[in-house]
Amino acid sequence: MRRLSLLFLIVLWSVVTGVAQELRCNVSVSGQQIQGANRNVFRTMQADLYEFMNNRKWTDHVYSMDERIECSIYIRLTEQVSANEFKGSIQVQLRRPIFNSDYESPVLNIKDNDFHVEYVEYQTMEFNETSNRDNLTNIMAYYAYVILGMDYDSFSPNGGTEYYQKAQQIVNNSQNVRYSGWKAYESERNRYWLVENLLNKSYAPYRDCIYQYHRLGLDQMSERIEEGRAEIAESLKSIQKVFRSRPSLYILQIFFDAKANELVNVFSKSYPDERNRILAILNEVDPSNGSKYDKIKEAAEEF
Repeated sequence: MRRLSLLFLIVLWSVVTGVAQELRCNVSVSGQQIQGANRNVFRTMQADLYEFMNNRKWTDHVYSMDERIECSIYIRLTEQVSANEFKGSIQVQLRRPIFNSDYESPVLNIKDNDFHVEYVEYQTMEFNETSNRDNLTNIMAYYAYVILGMDYDSFSPNGGTEYYQKAQQIVNNSQNVRYSGWKAYESERNRYWLVENLLNKSYAPYRDCIYQYHRLGLDQMSERIEEGRAEIAESLKSIQKVFRSRPSLYILQIFFDAKANELVNVFSKSYPDERNRILAILNEVDPSNGSKYDKIKEAAEEF
């Protein structure tokens, strides 16, 4: 009861002052696959993680309530290793509002299967910026900074660098922990490589694309649809450049996991020359979604 009262006062203070934290993060925790478990633990974990993500100050910037970054985290627990130890997956999604519209563009949609944490019900959740004493809060903080970095990158060139660096520091702090997901040798598609790819100057065109695609492309489509679409088409050349440098790069998969359906919608009513150029790029850099991109041609034929 005392804890709920404190949370109510925090929310009330934010409403009264008009100042809010950076994230509006929906958190869902499911333990349906774990037989015989205490279901209240999952509800408490969800409430604790919601409070951790939404009521912590992640930056030095001041946000109003309507400026908070829309994101979602879905945690699916599949194994209870011991009384307080769980394994499963975490899916992280980020949405970005588009200027002068009610549309929110998917920027990030990533599933991380290296979710191995300890959680003690009713114990205060603490995150230490200099060490990994709690893998659960380190994973959550890591993705909070990745969310911030992606969002800031979409509004200004390389705007998210500071937050990617904070995420990288969490990776560095986690090199000696027993949990997977933090080390380079474990996989080419994990938390280590995500932030490494984002900060690696060799792949800088990727981040150039994130800015051009959103700020110069989508944000002007409500008023100048052809100009905005042309910017998005141009931004994909940056993705193509990165692909030709290293086709198996993790961030390329992440980009298309978020953007494939949106690209179909954007270019379905494109003019023939632009459509053909885009299809050539997409079929080169993202062949696994080729059946989706066929819809661009099909829609054009119907149109």
